[in-house]
Amino acid sequence: MAALLNHIVQALGGALHGSPDRSIHRLAPLDTAGPADLSFVSHPRYARQIDTTQAGVLIVPPALQAAASARGDCIVTDDPYLYFARLTQWWKQQHAAAQPAGIHPSAVVDASAVVGEGVSIGPFAVVGPGVRLGNGVSLGAHTVLEAGVAVGEGSRLYGQVTVREACSLGQRCIVHPGVVIGADGFGFAPHGGQWIKIEQLGAVRIGDDVEIGANCCIDRGALDDTVIGNGVKLDNLIQIGHNVKIGDHTAMAGCVGVAGSATIGARCTVGGGAIVLGHLTLADGVHISAASVVTRSILQPGQYTGMFPIDDNAAWEKNAASLKQLNRLRERLKAAEHAIAQALHKNTD
Repeated sequence: MAALLNHIVQALGGALHGSPDRSIHRLAPLDTAGPADLSFVSHPRYARQIDTTQAGVLIVPPALQAAASARGDCIVTDDPYLYFARLTQWWKQQHAAAQPAGIHPSAVVDASAVVGEGVSIGPFAVVGPGVRLGNGVSLGAHTVLEAGVAVGEGSRLYGQVTVREACSLGQRCIVHPGVVIGADGFGFAPHGGQWIKIEQLGAVRIGDDVEIGANCCIDRGALDDTVIGNGVKLDNLIQIGHNVKIGDHTAMAGCVGVAGSATIGARCTVGGGAIVLGHLTLADGVHISAASVVTRSILQPGQYTGMFPIDDNAAWEKNAASLKQLNRLRERLKAAEHAIAQALHKNTD
């Protein structure tokens, strides 16, 4: 389905330079966009792409208005990337098939569950005792909500999501397929060469506007709850250990692992494949590079990197062998400095 350029500007704002009746058939990247497509140029340093793209309409910042207008229709806005993000949301709302409200005949909904207005419950979903579903909640096929779970208004859980007992999600959350919320944390006490299970008696509390990628696992707390703040964004395949606290609007890329009882502040970012060890604290505004291993608490905001650079294997082995010698070299250097200091002291005498 197409959309008129004027309808986009009416919905999202921005200054339109060109034909309001122009029809847009697709949102597309610059390199593959065609004459019926809309794309964006986010920054003046990408100005040369204005001349090479085939996009029919461009979203540009004020600094690129003249160049964009010279080639055709454009929308001018202070933050083209943000505008494009909101445009994707508007486009999906306009073109996506509406999710019909109602309970599929194959779903199992306990009589004690409280189901709000406009709720959609898909095939073979299970809604346990005492579950509370806010207005407009959508549960995909084979979703399982165990006893006492609460899901806030407007949240969407896609197929095969499992939320275990007593866990809660806020409003407008998006949970992608395969997510498990509230599985037992990894807690065992060693005894006589065996491991004795520590029952996980806490839950998971998730704030508003949180998005959780496919196949993430968020463990319930041992005693207190695991807490995910408002606006947190988790990519696919992330492991959040028991009793972890994640502050508002923090984002994590795929395959991140956060060990138990770590506390991560607000507005942090954690790159793909990074690890945060247990019981550590990251202050607000800390940014961890991909594949880093955080081994100590970080109490000041900033960008942090902890990785051994990739190299050809022979060079890497030599460097790794050298690293093993650092402590011995350090001790030899300290001894040499001490000997020099003593010699200088004798000479001054």
